[in-house]
Amino acid sequence: MCDDPMLPEPVARAVADYRDLRDRHGLTWGEAPLGYVVQARATVFLDRRYNYVTAALRQLAERHPGASPGELEDRLGEVDVDRAVRDGLGGDVLGHLPALRLTPEGVTLEARTRVVLGDAPFRTALLLDSSREEPVTVVVDGVAHEVAPRGAKVVEAAREVRIGGEAVDLAPVARRAPAARLRLRAGLPCRWSITGVDGQGWYPEGAPHKVDAHLRPYFHGDDLVVEVPAEPVRVSVTRGMEYTESGVSLTPAAGEETLVELTPERLYDAAAHGWYGGDLHVHLNWMGEEPAAPRLAAAAQHGEGLHVLGLVAGNVAGRRVYDLEALAHWVGRDLPWSDSEHIARLGVEYRNDLVGHFSAFGPRGLPERYHSGFADEADWPPNATALEELRALGAMTGYGHPFHRPVSDDDPPEAVLDRGRDCSSREIVADAALGLVDTLDVLNHSSIQGTAVVYRHLVGAGNRLAVTAGTDAVLSFCRRGTASGPPGWARVYAHVDGPLTAESYMEAVLLGRTFATTGPWLGLTVNGHEPGDTLDLAPGTRVEIEVVSIGPEVERLEIRTADGVVAEGPPGRLTTTLTVGEPTYVVAVASGGPHPRSQARRGVYAHTSPVYLDVAGDHVAREADVRWCLAWLDRLEELIAEFGRFESEEQHADHLAVYERARRVYRSRLR
Repeated sequence: MCDDPMLPEPVARAVADYRDLRDRHGLTWGEAPLGYVVQARATVFLDRRYNYVTAALRQLAERHPGASPGELEDRLGEVDVDRAVRDGLGGDVLGHLPALRLTPEGVTLEARTRVVLGDAPFRTALLLDSSREEPVTVVVDGVAHEVAPRGAKVVEAAREVRIGGEAVDLAPVARRAPAARLRLRAGLPCRWSITGVDGQGWYPEGAPHKVDAHLRPYFHGDDLVVEVPAEPVRVSVTRGMEYTESGVSLTPAAGEETLVELTPERLYDAAAHGWYGGDLHVHLNWMGEEPAAPRLAAAAQHGEGLHVLGLVAGNVAGRRVYDLEALAHWVGRDLPWSDSEHIARLGVEYRNDLVGHFSAFGPRGLPERYHSGFADEADWPPNATALEELRALGAMTGYGHPFHRPVSDDDPPEAVLDRGRDCSSREIVADAALGLVDTLDVLNHSSIQGTAVVYRHLVGAGNRLAVTAGTDAVLSFCRRGTASGPPGWARVYAHVDGPLTAESYMEAVLLGRTFATTGPWLGLTVNGHEPGDTLDLAPGTRVEIEVVSIGPEVERLEIRTADGVVAEGPPGRLTTTLTVGEPTYVVAVASGGPHPRSQARRGVYAHTSPVYLDVAGDHVAREADVRWCLAWLDRLEELIAEFGRFESEEQHADHLAVYERARRVYRSRLR
C-alpha cells in the first residue's frame, strides 16, 4: 500500500531520477542534441520577443558558407546555444540573465537588479559575453570557465566571479529588501500572479517559478502564504478561460501577514449546459527546470477549472519514455485527484519526427511501442501500426501540434509538407482515410491557422475527424512560452450526455460534438442541430445557421462550408441561410488578435467540428479536397524516400502500402 496515493513508490523513484538527470546535465536532462532539444535550452532565455531561429541560422551560415536554408535547418542541433542566446538578445539584458561583458577595454556587468528577501540565498544565471579576440578564463564560485574568442557562455553564479584573480562587483545584480507575507484566498483553487514594480515574480515556498506565454509569473491553489518584499506589489487571480481576472495593488507591512481576498468573476459556465473542456496533450516531465510530480498536475487542473486533463507519457530524443512509470501504475484508471467535475487520465504520445506525433487518450493497457525513428532506430513501423495497437487498447487517437506554418485554403500540399524531420503530422492524410485516427488538435502551440486549413481539406474529402485541442504544456518547464504556460490555455469542449466521466467525454468527442478554443465560447447550430450531427437533406433544401460567441477577445465570426466562407460578421451572433445542393458540412470559426486572456501566440481562435449536410444519402467528398489529399500522399512518398531511415526495403514498403490503401479509399470517393 502506498503511503501517498499521489506519489506511489515507482513514480517517486522516477521523479527522483529526473531530478538527478537535471542536476547532472542541466535543463535538457542529457537528451541527444536534436534541434528542438537545443532550442529548449535557449528559449528559457530567448522568449518570443527574441528570435532564436534567426540567431541560430545566422551562426550556422557563418560555419557552413554556401549551405542551403534547408541544409542549415537540418543542422539546428549543432548550434552553440550560449552564443545563440547572446546574439538573439542583441545586447538586451533580462532580469534573470545579467551579462558580464568582456571587452578589449575591460569588464562591465550589466544587470536588471533583482530583489532578494532578507538574508535568503540568491543564485542567478550569468551570461559571459566576450568581444575579445583571445580566450578568457572566468572563475565563477570557484569553477573556471573558458570563454572562446568572441564567444559566450551561460553559467550559474551565487557568491563570486573573478577574472585574472580580481573580483567582479556583483552588487548591481541584487538588492536586499525586508520581507512581508501575503495570505491569498479566493474560496476555490485559482491561478495567482504576484509581481513587484520591476515585474519580478513571487511564489509560495516550494512552488516552481513558472511564467506563462505573457512572461507573467503564476502558481495555483487557494489559501496560500507567499513571502514578498515590503514594497508595492500587484496581486491578480483568474481561473482558466471561463473566468475574468481580478486584481489589487498594495504595499504590505514588513514582518506582518496581510490577507488578500480576491475571486475572479465567471464569464460563462460551460458545464451548466453539459459542455466540458479538456486539454488532451500535457506532459508532466519532458526535460525542463523542475521535474514535476503528479501533485503539480492536480493543482494546475483544479486551479484552471479544467474539466478533463490528458497527461501523456512520451520520449524526447531517445529511448527513455518519461512518466512511463506513472502510466504503468494508473493505466485505465482516473488519477487520484479526479472528481465529478475533473477527470484526469494518463495516456501516450507516440512520436516519429518524420511522419508525425499523435496522442492516445484513455488506453486500458500498455502498448508495446511508444516511438520510432529515434536514436538511429528505423522509421518503422508506420504510425498506422501504432494507431491500430492503441485503438485496440480502447484509446481515442489524435494528431498533435500538427503543422508549423500558416497556409491559405488554395495552397497545394507542398506548402505544408516541408523537407526534413520537423514533427509535422504528415501521415494523418493516410490514417484519416483508413479510419485509424479520431481527432486533430486544430488548437495547438504551433500553427493553428495552418492546421485548420488541413483539417477542412480532410473533412471536405470525406473524413470524419473531431476538432480537438492539445497545448503540449510541459509541467517540468518554467520559462518556455506556451510550453510553460498553464494546461488548458487551449481546450476542446465536448457536449456530454449525463455525468462527466472519461468514457462519456470520449464518446462525445468521438461523435464530433466539439469545439476547440483559446478562450471564447463558440456555439453553432444548423436547423437547431449541433456539431457532430448529420442532416440528410433533399437537394435544394434551405437550412438556418446560427453562430454565437462569448468573450471580449473575439473580433470576427465566420460560417464556413466545404466551399469556403459563406457568412462573416462581428462577434456575438451571426446567422445565415444556405440552400444545399450537394453534400457539404458547416463549421464556425471565431478569431481575433492577441489578447491578455489568451496564451496563443498569434491571436485568439476557436473552431467547431462540423455539422454534416448529406444530400440524398451522400456524404461530403468534394473532388478538389479528395484530389488535394491524393497529391499529399504523392508528396509524402517523395519525403519518405528522401528522408526515411529504414533497415530494409520491406520496412519502406510497409509505409508505401499504407499510402496505397489510403489512395484506394480516396479514389473511391471521386464521382
